[in-house]
Amino acid sequence: MQLIRGLHNLKKHAGSVVTIGNFDGVHVGHEKIISRLVETAEILGLPSVLISFAPTPQCFFGREQATLSNFKEKHQLLAQLGVDKHLLIYFNQAFSELEAKDFIQQVLLDKLNMKHCLIGDDFRFGKNRQGDLGLLQSLSADKKFSVENTQSVLCNDCRASSSEIRTLLARGELNTAKQMLGREFSISGEVIHGQQKGRTIGFPTINIPIKRKISPILGVFATTVEIEGVVFQGVCNIGNRPTVNGKKILLEVFLFNFDQSVYGLEAKVVFKHKIRDEEKFDSFEALKQQIDLDTQQAKAYFKI
Repeated sequence: MQLIRGLHNLKKHAGSVVTIGNFDGVHVGHEKIISRLVETAEILGLPSVLISFAPTPQCFFGREQATLSNFKEKHQLLAQLGVDKHLLIYFNQAFSELEAKDFIQQVLLDKLNMKHCLIGDDFRFGKNRQGDLGLLQSLSADKKFSVENTQSVLCNDCRASSSEIRTLLARGELNTAKQMLGREFSISGEVIHGQQKGRTIGFPTINIPIKRKISPILGVFATTVEIEGVVFQGVCNIGNRPTVNGKKILLEVFLFNFDQSVYGLEAKVVFKHKIRDEEKFDSFEALKQQIDLDTQQAKAYFKI
């Protein structure tokens, strides 16, 4: 899959089939849209183009929210689904002021030469959110492109959406979130050096930075961790570590029967079961006792 970083790198296309959105988490609803995108592009003999934004419009306008996937994770998931091109538009002040009709003409038509567009009836774009499915439909005949309204996917009578998955993860409802995501929730990142305070109480951890201001998931969990194709079991804490007056969100995992140096390697942490919420303890000894209990619960979950 070709990644096009920014409109300045977008060259004129001979034709394309396009969908637009944030696609955070690339959940089952997104997968349905993308499957239809790829299928239609193959039928028409044109490249499939997915447009997403960085930062998201919500974040740009100060409505910061947790993200289900970082850019690398999202890009990899899109590639696995067979998308030909991923156009990443940098959402800045100038772009936010682009009229919806100008976006359609200048980007979708002049550059991408769009022949077919897949869009949800709740998606908005352009200055003051003026653009929508109706606007595209009203222009389609004159501009010689077709528009398809993407249908929502229901999971347990609830519309699959990134916001609903965030709510489920915040509640610790991992199995229901898994159904909407189409896979278990995970966070990937490079193992970094931590403060090594866990070693002082007998629980050395691997540390993974959370490259987002808000994490969609917080607390203590039984997890698996994949490093270089090998899967380990463990217990993790994801939060700001209030007992040591932490400020940034950090993911720390204590792996069972593990004694390797993995600094600088990529690790994929899969959240299997929530044990408890994060809490502040009065002493390291109290923290040590609680981690011992957490470890026992995690081992019980894994039946080891």
